[in-house]
Amino acid sequence: MKNELPDFAIHSTCVVTPEGIKNATVLIKDGIITDVVEGKIKVTDFPLEEVGDLVLMPGLIDSHVHINEPGRTEWEGFETMTKAALAGGITTLVDMPLNSSPVTISAKTFQDKLKATEGKLYCNCGFWGGIVPSNADKLEELIDAGVLGIKAFLTHSGIDEFPNVTLADLKKGMAVMTKHHIPLLAHAELDEMHEGITAFEKNPTSYMAYLNSRPKVWEDKAVEMMIALCEEFKSPVHIVHLSSADALPQIKAARAKGLPLTVETCPQYLYFCAEEIPDGNTLFKCAPPIRERANNDKLWQALKDGTIDFVVTDHSPATPDLKKIESGNLKEAWGGIASIQFSLPVVWTAAKKSGVTISEIAALMSTHVAKFIGLEHSKGKIQKGYDADLVVWNPEQNFTVKASDIQYRHKISPYVGEELSGVVKQTYLGGKRVYENGNFIPLPQGKIIRRK
Repeated sequence: MKNELPDFAIHSTCVVTPEGIKNATVLIKDGIITDVVEGKIKVTDFPLEEVGDLVLMPGLIDSHVHINEPGRTEWEGFETMTKAALAGGITTLVDMPLNSSPVTISAKTFQDKLKATEGKLYCNCGFWGGIVPSNADKLEELIDAGVLGIKAFLTHSGIDEFPNVTLADLKKGMAVMTKHHIPLLAHAELDEMHEGITAFEKNPTSYMAYLNSRPKVWEDKAVEMMIALCEEFKSPVHIVHLSSADALPQIKAARAKGLPLTVETCPQYLYFCAEEIPDGNTLFKCAPPIRERANNDKLWQALKDGTIDFVVTDHSPATPDLKKIESGNLKEAWGGIASIQFSLPVVWTAAKKSGVTISEIAALMSTHVAKFIGLEHSKGKIQKGYDADLVVWNPEQNFTVKASDIQYRHKISPYVGEELSGVVKQTYLGGKRVYENGNFIPLPQGKIIRRK
């Protein structure tokens, strides 16, 4: 009888469950939630962790990160990245097929990626593969090796080893992806020359010039193309980091047809707005760009009505030199926002102004992402039978982001100096407390996630 007892339990008056927020005790054994009992239980036979009124929520899942190891580990690496994730309450990541070198476009390069993780995973990590013009004959072996889906760029990726694909390339790839019923993820921008590009070249430190050089229509046309592809193949298609609210009506129409289309957006598009970004600050550069407040308000509405499925970071780090911080040259600077550690407080701080609840945050940053990556039966919920990947946080506590607090490799971010609400206190991975108040357990506990 004794071996049936939980290893331990956690009590909170604010446990986020699929049925709502409850005063409850979560029982855990062998890394799995064995029960969720209303109220605080009285125990003598196993430890009970008491977190009071702090929120106990399923660990966040971020399916859009660039870890860059192997090959560009000076930008970011598995150890620093996965520690920063835990500090942000994130228990599972999915790594993009670039910007590592080699890029993940074959079974061989996928194995290189897996080898690079050894002894460095502090949280769980899955992987996307990539489609480029030259690897149509490699997709089958890449999928069989265990990637969770296939990523494509419709415009130049910034990495020459990962060139963008054409519609013809995508149709070849979709024939394989449809067979395996895995998603195609698309960086949805179709670039074309226009006068805004010339204006930006003449004024490369102007943020508004940068914004105008990558107009919404680039995204809108790309989304239109991906919806047509989704309809033709009746196979899952996912739009990454949507920033153009003008694409929302066609996304709604595709959903109304029952097409297997999913969409994500990112914290930077929900928190910042173009009107407030200073010229010459390259830390704000990302693609698609951060747009105007009115646009971003529509993204919040789309999250609330379900048109956009979830929020993930697109954590895309680079060295300070590559960000051209001193020159402020937005044209030459590497594009990407470093934010993995702060996604929960960033989104929560903005969410409160939009009337979004803590339960909705759990869905948008954990439950819905778990479903997208095929783990809806094991992660993303505090429910019996699910993995005990958990975060304990205080939504009422404010803090100012300091560079010295950053756990990822380079201590730069547009969020430094911002006052945010929501402090992560503890993170549990598979029932083990792996982070608490700035401290990590000494051994990496993360597992590799492969498609079954």
